[in-house]
Amino acid sequence: MKNINNNKNIRDLGMLEESIIKLDRRRRSRTILLVGLPILFGLILTLFLLPEKQIIEDIKMEKIAYQAFTQGNLQLAETYYKKILDIKQKQHGMNSSNVIETLNKLASIYQLQARYEESQDFYRRALMISEIGQDHPSITTTLNSLASVYRDQGRLDEAEALYRRALMISEKVLGQDHPSTTTTLNSLASFYRAQGKYGKAEPLYKRSLAIREKALGPDHPHVATSLSNLAELYRTQGKYGEAEPLYKRSLAIREKVLGPDHLDVALSLNNLAELYRAQGKYGDAVPLFKRSLAICEKALGPDLLHAAAIIALPINTEPTDAD
Repeated sequence: MKNINNNKNIRDLGMLEESIIKLDRRRRSRTILLVGLPILFGLILTLFLLPEKQIIEDIKMEKIAYQAFTQGNLQLAETYYKKILDIKQKQHGMNSSNVIETLNKLASIYQLQARYEESQDFYRRALMISEIGQDHPSITTTLNSLASVYRDQGRLDEAEALYRRALMISEKVLGQDHPSTTTTLNSLASFYRAQGKYGKAEPLYKRSLAIREKALGPDHPHVATSLSNLAELYRTQGKYGEAEPLYKRSLAIREKVLGPDHLDVALSLNNLAELYRAQGKYGDAVPLFKRSLAICEKALGPDLLHAAAIIALPINTEPTDAD
C-alpha cells in the first residue's frame, strides 16, 4: 500500500515539477516578450511609419507642384519640383532613374518660360541618365521634349534628328505597332506640318491612326485625337471635304466616351466650327461655337475670358501624355 502511495506521490511530484518548468518557461517567454515588445515596436516605427510619413509628404508636394503647373503658376511649380528633385537625389542618388521625371518637369517649366538654356540642361541630364539604361523607353520622352526645345529655337535640323531617334528607339524597344510609338509619330508629323511639309506629315498621322484603331479600338479617345490631327492637316491644305468626316467622327467618339459636356468635346466642336468658318458656312459654325463656349463656361465657371482662352487654344494639340 505504501509503495502504491509512494509511486503516486512520485508521479504527482514529477507532474508538479513538469508544470513548474512549463510555468517558468512561460514566465521567461512572457518576460522576454514584454521587454522586447517596445524594442520591436520602435523598430517597426523606424522601418515603416517614418518612411510612410515621408512618402505622404512627398505625395503632397507632388500634388501641389502638379496643381501649380496645371494652373499656370510656374514659379510655385518650379519651387516645389526643385524640392522634390533634391529629396529624390538624396534618397536615390544623382544619376538614379527616379529623378528623370522630375528633371523633365523642371525642363518643361523652363521651356514654357522661354528659358531655353536651362531647359536644355535639364533635358540633357535626364537623357544622359536614361541612356545608361541602353535604349530604355523613357529616353523617347526626353528626346521628344528636347526636340521641341530645339524646334522652338528654330534649330530644325537638330530637332528632326532627335524626333527620328526617338521614333527609332520606340520602334526597337516597344515595337512598330505599339500604341506608345504613336506619341513620337504624332510629334514628328506635327513638326513636319508646322513647316508645311504635308507630304511627310500625312503618312505619319495615318500610321498613328491605324495603330491606335487596331490596338485600342475604334472608339478610344486617343483615336479621336488622331482623327483630329489628320483632319487638321487636311484643313490646313484646304481639303475641307476630307477633313469634315474626320472631325465629325472625332466629335462623335468624344461625345460617346467622354460625355457631351467634356472639354475635349468643346475642342472638337471648335475644330468643326473653324472648318465651317473657313468655308464661309457661318450658319453651321455659329451653333457649334456657342455650344463649345457653353461647355467651357459650365466646366470652368462663368469667367468668359478663361473660357475664351480655352477656345483659342491651338487646334488639336497632341497631348504629351496621350499614351
